[in-house]
Amino acid sequence: MKLKHLLVIAAFSANGFASAQTVDSVVTLVFAGDIMGHDAQIAAAYNESTKTYDYTDCFRYIRPYIEKADLAVGNLEVTLAGPPFKGYPQFSSPDELAVAVKECGFDIMLTTNNHTCDRGLTGVVRTLDVLDSLQIPHTGTFHDSAEWRQTYPLIYNVKDLKLAFVNYTYGTNELPTPKGTVVNRIVKQNIINDIAAAKRQNPDLIIACMHWGIEYDTMPNKEQMQLAEMLKKQGVDIIIGSHPHVLQPMEMDTAANQLLVYSLGNFVSAQRTAPRDGAAIVNIRLTKRNGQKPKIEADYVLTYVHNPTVNGKRQFFIVPLADAESGLIAPIQSDNWGRLHEFAGEAREVLGRNVNIPEASHR
Repeated sequence: MKLKHLLVIAAFSANGFASAQTVDSVVTLVFAGDIMGHDAQIAAAYNESTKTYDYTDCFRYIRPYIEKADLAVGNLEVTLAGPPFKGYPQFSSPDELAVAVKECGFDIMLTTNNHTCDRGLTGVVRTLDVLDSLQIPHTGTFHDSAEWRQTYPLIYNVKDLKLAFVNYTYGTNELPTPKGTVVNRIVKQNIINDIAAAKRQNPDLIIACMHWGIEYDTMPNKEQMQLAEMLKKQGVDIIIGSHPHVLQPMEMDTAANQLLVYSLGNFVSAQRTAPRDGAAIVNIRLTKRNGQKPKIEADYVLTYVHNPTVNGKRQFFIVPLADAESGLIAPIQSDNWGRLHEFAGEAREVLGRNVNIPEASHR
């Protein structure tokens, strides 16, 4: 637990006299997009000599951006169902993916998405068991209704802020929810009830993480926009979207102090068709003054999944674009560096539609 910030700033009133405002706390959050596990990623992580898996290198360039945050949240869009390990269409990744995610600095995993039920009961339950064994808090899916009642909405304390998380998916690829488990789906009245339950716990902010939208569409559809408006009217402060596998615009309503991110894209995947080969992480700064509701500010960092062939084997590295462009990190291999710069242009065109959310400079 990091020490609480105790700062005093000068704020000028209308009559020109300065008044003291105490900054009770400054908290930084990072949200990343879809953490996928395609066949090529599983193969890249496999060490033939040791017969083990290791995803550490995949995250080494992005790790400084994740671990510096007070709280980092990712969307785990695979199951950890055990072998046989497989990518699309019914995912099960090695447990070592979760180990690497934790080592990268992630604090919370979102677990409800359209691939949640890919491996049935074993997939839902074992994924939660693995995360529990690594002491990674999670929300969106639950072993049973008793766990849902006891732990949902997820309340997470960081410094002296209390944050409430709710998490939903539009569906599970027509696969049923395994008997006894709970998989949160987008049902309007259920969401309203859950937000009301969150409010009863008096959080500083409510954060809704939504698996929604149309795959590969760089603009939100009507349903996303309607759901976003409903969430904001119910009092949700931050909305983070996933599922389209591409970037969609972000909006910061400074008057209402509400943040909306429609889609952060593929944080890591083996999807190579433009523009699915990159993403953004959103940095959020929460400043609480005089015990009031925290002020929300945000910017973003573009990332690209560099996919070179090293010693005859495809590899995957999440690369912060600003670091690559400024020369802070050197190319691992030049064969797909040109595509990195093409993605940068595509991404900046999409996020050029952002409202009050700029691109961050490199670290």
